[in-house]
Amino acid sequence: MNTKKITPFTLMCTIVLIVSCTKQPYYNVPTGPNGTVVITGVASTTSTGITSLDDKFTVNATFPNAKPGDVMKAELLKLQIPSSGGAAQLFPLAGTQKDVTVGTDLKATVTFTRAEAKMNVLGDYVTVTFSGKTDAGIIRVDMKTATSVVGPQYGSKTVDVMRSPDTAFFDISVQPKLAPYAGLVTVKRKNGVNAPWLNVGTGGFVTGSKVPISGNDFASGKDTMIYSFVAQQGTYTDSFTTSVVVSDPSFFLKKAGTLSLANAAQSGMNILTNSSVTATNASAIISVSGSSLIINGGAAWSVGGKSISFVPSTADIYNKNNSSDAINAFNNGIATTQIEPGQGNGIYIFKIVNGPLATDVVYGMMKISKIVPATSVEYEYRIGNAYNHLSIIK
Repeated sequence: MNTKKITPFTLMCTIVLIVSCTKQPYYNVPTGPNGTVVITGVASTTSTGITSLDDKFTVNATFPNAKPGDVMKAELLKLQIPSSGGAAQLFPLAGTQKDVTVGTDLKATVTFTRAEAKMNVLGDYVTVTFSGKTDAGIIRVDMKTATSVVGPQYGSKTVDVMRSPDTAFFDISVQPKLAPYAGLVTVKRKNGVNAPWLNVGTGGFVTGSKVPISGNDFASGKDTMIYSFVAQQGTYTDSFTTSVVVSDPSFFLKKAGTLSLANAAQSGMNILTNSSVTATNASAIISVSGSSLIINGGAAWSVGGKSISFVPSTADIYNKNNSSDAINAFNNGIATTQIEPGQGNGIYIFKIVNGPLATDVVYGMMKISKIVPATSVEYEYRIGNAYNHLSIIK
């Protein structure tokens, strides 16, 4: 016996064909004076939403197929275990049905309290339904956190927290739906799951504050810090946790460049912006001169206390890219104001003094990659050892 499988697509096409050939009655749909169906649109619903710091929420609905004065039944559905057992299903919540009247603008509004919706923890949700003779609507409302945390950041840039004295920040914001948050946020941290909680700051932080985080806060051998943020409004509490993993300090950026005796436009380099300039340009932090391709500070830049100096280094230090180790090696070495690329192994740690402030000091490492005798020298370099360098190094 031959059988043919009926697919869902085949069944749908059959139904459409039958309906299109059959005059159908319409129920609860507006009609014009001559009895023709008037399709005016689809009902829409929106909600103010609710956070764990709010005690109610509102749903607004527009019913284009209703008439002013029509009464809609608004009701909450929530996941519940059937009396017969089994998996939770959406059932009406007892005592939540409310009558709402459609206005002249064909809109209706209903408000439910958190207690009515039985919302207790983040992630709890209800489905709000509207039903009437002429239209219907539905929307899901989830209880969300009011607290958001962005970072760690320095300025507007997201950064990795390093084992260094540098301080980055979390930006915290608390935004309930019903009213601005006027309280404080309690912030605590612990260096590991089993470590004790410690207060960050004193007395808490207002919403919009920056919460500091430094690599010096991490104990030796412990690389994870857990942060807790708690906001409270009345009897309601909103909490948020996040963790940060610290890394060894490193130079942020890796770049490459060329200094050339044959091309004056490449005889100098601003290594903060990785821009080739002439050796006489006031932004030429390094320049090249002589047949031995000596690299030193540009004469027009090296004024007013500005300087660059070098200490020979090793491939191991360069490849490891630990900025603390490199800076220690520089401080323990013998610095010179110029280098001859063809001498030694071609790897150097450098220190730029770009102004009178401590924040004007920038460290880096350079590795000579190619030399064309008496003509040009190519190199790569690592640079940027502090968060504030992110705004000056391009």
